[in-house]
Amino acid sequence: MSGLLTAAAAGVPLAAGWSWHALRLRRRIVAARRDPLTGLATRAEFEQQGAVSLQRGPRMVVLLDLDDFKQINDRFGHAAGDAVLTAVGHQLDAWSAQHVGLVARLGGDEFAAVLPVYSYADLDQTMDSLAAHLGVPVAFEGTELRVGYSAGVVWCHPSRAALGLSVWLRRADEAMYAAKRAGGGWHLGAAPEPTAPAMNGRRPGRTGAAVTVVAGGESG
Repeated sequence: MSGLLTAAAAGVPLAAGWSWHALRLRRRIVAARRDPLTGLATRAEFEQQGAVSLQRGPRMVVLLDLDDFKQINDRFGHAAGDAVLTAVGHQLDAWSAQHVGLVARLGGDEFAAVLPVYSYADLDQTMDSLAAHLGVPVAFEGTELRVGYSAGVVWCHPSRAALGLSVWLRRADEAMYAAKRAGGGWHLGAAPEPTAPAMNGRRPGRTGAAVTVVAGGESG
């Protein structure tokens, strides 16, 4: 009996060690699925979960980037750029949660989302809600930065989900380019197939609108 107790006691540290190792591994896996700056899903996680979401009902696919984000980095430094990305990430996360969707940072100042919508009126309301969330200025060292955005939107019925998320993202990307050319905001892509010339699956460069800076919380 004492031998069994001794053996069991000896196994406790080993079991605890494996438990701690498993916990650390799980945390590393979770961290790998989240962008460290914004806390949003990474591209890989978005591609996996977004493809599943498309099969579960009517969805809108959104591709969004910030207008002239580079000007913020050039004028105020990369710390300001990081502050903007962090704030936008939180705003997008709140917007996505409100509509029971999925949002990710694809890289740089580019974001993507998949959200359930059941009509064009629903889509309009969801994008109006996005404008309200992103309309909040970002405070940085006594200055408020108002950052515009351009977004491309496509509406996917589950019967066409088999086309693949990458196809819908490319269509959303083309719609975003149209929004950029129009001066920002969002544009609904309606073409059944991508039409803009692309390189490596992506369209060529974008235009942008100016960044509005409000110093000391007052309009300049």
